[in-house]
Amino acid sequence: MKKPKNESKRDRFRRLAQRRTNAVIKRLKILGNCAAKARYEYAKEDMERIFIAIDRRLNKTKAKFDLPTDKEEFKL
Repeated sequence: MKKPKNESKRDRFRRLAQRRTNAVIKRLKILGNCAAKARYEYAKEDMERIFIAIDRRLNKTKAKFDLPTDKEEFKL
């Protein structure tokens, strides 16, 4: 999809965030297909490792949105 002419930062954010969020949700639904015990065999530890990795990445991404925009310099 091409960037619309004269697109505002807000509109660009909404366009990209919506597309990227939907892509993440779709991939999580696909990952959920692996839970079908009739088709796959996995240990509880496997599942825990998967969700620990997802949680870590989610927390890192959330932190990017929560950080202040100005760079503060630490001095003693």
